[in-house]
Amino acid sequence: MPKMKTKKSASKRFKVRGSGSIKRGQAFKRHILTKKTTKTKRNLRGSAAVQKCDAPSIHAMMPYA
Repeated sequence: MPKMKTKKSASKRFKVRGSGSIKRGQAFKRHILTKKTTKTKRNLRGSAAVQKCDAPSIHAMMPYA
């Protein structure tokens, strides 16, 4: 049986934490920032966790993570 391949786009977007939860980057912070308030931009900093309902499909894309 050959090895399963990792979807490279998923491996670049997501990291699996030690607890098994999946970390993702925040959206809506790339462009058109002038019309967003300072509070909104501040709250978009850092990373967030993936929802539990989306986690199985991401684990399927990264079988060895």
